[in-house]
Amino acid sequence: MPKLLTVFKMRRMSPIPQKVDNGEMSNGQTNLAHLQTRWGLSPGTVTPGCFASVMATGIMSVGAHLKGLTALSTILFWLAVVLYVFFLSLVIWRACVHNEELRADLHNPSKAFGFFTFVAATNVLATALEGQAHFRVALVVFSVGLIAWLILGYLIPFSAVLGSSKSPILTQVNGTWFVCVVAAQSVAVAASGLMAHLPAPEAASGVNLSSALAVIAVIAWSVGIGLYLLCAAFVGMRALLHRIGPEDLDAPYWVMMGALAISVVAGSKILEGGTSPIFSATTVIVAGASAILWAISTWLIPALVIAGLWRHFRHRIPLGYSSGLWSMVFPLGMYSVASTNVGKVDGVPIISWIGAQWYWIALTVWAIVFAAMVWSFVKSMSVRGSSGVAAG
Repeated sequence: MPKLLTVFKMRRMSPIPQKVDNGEMSNGQTNLAHLQTRWGLSPGTVTPGCFASVMATGIMSVGAHLKGLTALSTILFWLAVVLYVFFLSLVIWRACVHNEELRADLHNPSKAFGFFTFVAATNVLATALEGQAHFRVALVVFSVGLIAWLILGYLIPFSAVLGSSKSPILTQVNGTWFVCVVAAQSVAVAASGLMAHLPAPEAASGVNLSSALAVIAVIAWSVGIGLYLLCAAFVGMRALLHRIGPEDLDAPYWVMMGALAISVVAGSKILEGGTSPIFSATTVIVAGASAILWAISTWLIPALVIAGLWRHFRHRIPLGYSSGLWSMVFPLGMYSVASTNVGKVDGVPIISWIGAQWYWIALTVWAIVFAAMVWSFVKSMSVRGSSGVAAG
């Protein structure tokens, strides 16, 4: 009996087993991290390029408007607005609560240029609003995009290149660097589009909104061309000096083609607004450059498709949903708009026909990526829900 009492006391005195924190994540935490990595939905982990889906959806709305598909254009436009407000809320929240991670991304050369997606998304929405005859709202949205471009246009290169602690920086060069070109050209597209709704400026009429928009459009277009040459040189140097493997050739490299396509759109918009003195002075240069850039962007499409096949089929890299896929959708939609515009301005019907048919390819890819995004979200939520039930 005394022996039994002793054993009983020892059991009562023994501590209750505690959960040991060994630094590993639970199933629920793992699923949450998976959701954040795939979607960038957490304010603490939202990716700098999160506005790429807004860019893609917005340009598909513009393309639908050009084809006369009013209902589809309106649906896509409001979907882009919802995505824009959603991601803008996350970015503002992140800037207030997780500013250290935000600063880290600003100094990371492989991520920082993704912040330019905000500029491009804002100006794409301004262009869509202008196409739907909402001039005043479009002008306000464009002003936001212009200010953001002026700020980020100087901040990102200094913080990511000169202020980076990563060495060598050349190994961090990737397709997202071309987003700075897209941002500049989006300013040119929106400015020249808005100018079309204003009276034609006269040479001796002084300073007015129309002439200011014309100057902004030409400056942004010229800066965009210069930035493209710089980014192409950096990518070329990286390919020559450092290995680019199949794991590196991801969807954002499609922006290399999309940057050319939006440069063509900007050029065609400038040519359409040729009544401005500065537009008239640059007509020959812009017309020739736009035709050449369209040809190069057309040539790049098969090369990018082959690179994708080499990546996913030759080297067996899984093809699943990631937010970076939107960086492929936007260039496809922009190529359709570019072909339609340049064919119309240059009087080459076959190019306009290519743009009209290409829109359906771009819309199909958009629908596939959007469906994959929704399915990935539903699947992640169901896994989290089942893990929560099991934990309970």
